[in-house]
Parts: sequence; C-alpha cells; structure tokens
Amino acid sequence: MSNESPFAILSGLLRPYAPQMTVKADTGETYLLEEERSEPKPQMFGKAQIGKRYTSLHLMGVYCRPELLDGMSDALRKRMQGKSCFNFTKAEQIPRAELERLIRRCYESL
Repeated sequence: MSNESPFAILSGLLRPYAPQMTVKADTGETYLLEEERSEPKPQMFGKAQIGKRYTSLHLMGVYCRPELLDGMSDALRKRMQGKSCFNFTKAEQIPRAELERLIRRCYESL
C-alpha cells in the first residue's frame, strides 16, 4: 500500500517533462504542463487534477493520436474516461510503469 496520494503519483509522472515545457499550474490540486511546439498556439500536454470523487490524469497526446493506446492493459482501459482522461481513487490503482511508458510515447510523438 502506497503512502503517496494519487495526485502526488500522477503529477510526479508528468514532472520529468517540465524542463522541456511550460508549467501552467502547480498547486496542491492541479499540475498542468503545456507544450509550446504546437502551431498556431501552445496546447496542453498533460494534467493531473484532484476532482470531487477521483484524481484524473489527462493526456492530450492520446486524444490526438489514439494509436498510442495500442496495447494498453485492460486494467488501465477500465480507468479511462472519454478519449484522454484516466481516473483513479486510490494510489494502488495506478499502473505507474505503464503510465510512464504512455507519457513517454506521448512526448516522443510531439
């Protein structure tokens, strides 16, 4: 059982990409990275956010390139809401290694 909160885990998965991006929000409830290579204006890369019932991870890369989800585990697919959002209520539900790979693939696809 992890002592880390879901938000700490999810925002921690995004933080390694901060040096290459712009941190648009870094509060106790929202961590938002924006990538600046998009034309005509920057767009969201990823966001971890605490909601009323769960903590969410939004990855715009999978919205724009759904093929990045190929091979996704059933466990992670069950956490998916819409096209680019993953919801978690407990730290134990978060497949860290799989999300690390997915975030890396999103970054590499920019």
